[in-house]
Amino acid sequence: MNKNLTSRAEDYSKWYNELVIKADLAENSAVRGCMVIKPYGYAIWEKMQAELDRMFKETGHENAYFPLFVPKSLFEAEEKNAEGFAKECAVVTHYRLQNDPDNEGKLRVDPEAKLEEELIVRPTSEAIIWNTYKGWIQSYRDLPILINQWANVVRWEMRTRLFLRTAEFLWQEGHTAHATKAEALVEAEQMNDVYAEFAENFMAIPVIKGVKTESERFAGALETYCIEALMQDGKALQAGTSHFLGQNFAKAFDVKFTNNEGKLDYVWATSWGVSTRLMGALIMTHSDDKGLVLPPNLAPFQVVIVPIYKNEEQFDAISEKSEFIIKELKTLGISCKFDKRTTHRPGAKFAQHELRGVPLRIAIGPKDLENKTVELARRDTLTKSIEKMSSISSTIKDLLTQIQDDLFTKALNYRDSHITKVESLEDFKNVLESKTGFISAHWDGTNETEQKIKELTKATIRCIPIDNKLEQGKCVYSGQPSTQRVLFAKAY
Repeated sequence: MNKNLTSRAEDYSKWYNELVIKADLAENSAVRGCMVIKPYGYAIWEKMQAELDRMFKETGHENAYFPLFVPKSLFEAEEKNAEGFAKECAVVTHYRLQNDPDNEGKLRVDPEAKLEEELIVRPTSEAIIWNTYKGWIQSYRDLPILINQWANVVRWEMRTRLFLRTAEFLWQEGHTAHATKAEALVEAEQMNDVYAEFAENFMAIPVIKGVKTESERFAGALETYCIEALMQDGKALQAGTSHFLGQNFAKAFDVKFTNNEGKLDYVWATSWGVSTRLMGALIMTHSDDKGLVLPPNLAPFQVVIVPIYKNEEQFDAISEKSEFIIKELKTLGISCKFDKRTTHRPGAKFAQHELRGVPLRIAIGPKDLENKTVELARRDTLTKSIEKMSSISSTIKDLLTQIQDDLFTKALNYRDSHITKVESLEDFKNVLESKTGFISAHWDGTNETEQKIKELTKATIRCIPIDNKLEQGKCVYSGQPSTQRVLFAKAY
């Protein structure tokens, strides 16, 4: 099933597109730029969703839901936010269709059903949420408000790629309100840490925590915190962002509260989100030329058992032993699938589960029953071993932990070996074209220099790392004094 998969070395972009489709993760839909997430792909997203939701609730957040549509007047209330998203907005102008008198059997927009005010299909929900918060907040006793919503948003992208950039995508967006600047800053940093913990502990993806430059910040934010990951082709991917919004949205929507001193003040805000783009990050960080490689913590099922038999008697004996193994694994919290399909030969099943990235595969045949052993295959290393049936559950438990750790270590080693310090623009360009990855270089702190480097190299400042060490140097482009290095890269 995976023999026709283009290799990463031959064409990384083509490899990615083919893998998403052949591994049954998603496909393009009849709607331009929108995707259908297939059951196997959605199962992975559900695992991500469940873990993140647990982490959000552990940090005191509650789920709510807000409208898909935002009145244009509300959307434009915060000017920077509206300006930042204006070119990506889908707009509803009418509310009814009618039979087309000039084309029998066809419909047209009813010209008499024009909305008095256009509705924006949400590209993000700050406007509708802060208009709502105005009715919820009167006093410091009403704060903090710690809300998250799981939703879809629309950003009218012209060039789309499954999971990485689609006109409609799924995400979560947190929106919090606080009595003080200090509380809001702690919240924004905390949620960026939550994203980093999730990426590293569940996705097995090492990330760099940082802040965005002014030109790369979320529209309407005073500070944008981020986690940046490095894909196998040496390009960076922004895996999550958390924004300190200051009082911008409170002022735009006149959200004031009486503080504990009895004085009126504007509320302080944050917003933060990750999306189905994480699926793209997961695919591109770990997968290989044979297909998907999934970290056990996010695999829809962590183990698959494939029976090998010639007759019903053998199948029944293998099935009985397999059910016993599945029951043992279930008590350990390990998900397992018994692939008893009669429509596929064992070899085809092996290929399919390999393509779909199942972490561990067990093969059991008549001789295995006689010897009280099983053949165990690791998806990440493609190695096989013969294991005792009596201790297979504990072996699998340890191996799943090992696979999770090994995937992270492999990605970390790649990432760290692709962070290169440069002192000149010439070296900058050479590394970008030959080695790729993150480039650590001095920058003079100006938007002008940032844009010039982007124009010349197509690389952007991915972040200013939070743990950055201050050091004197000269800007790689302008030669002006600099106090720290920042990370550049080409990015998705």
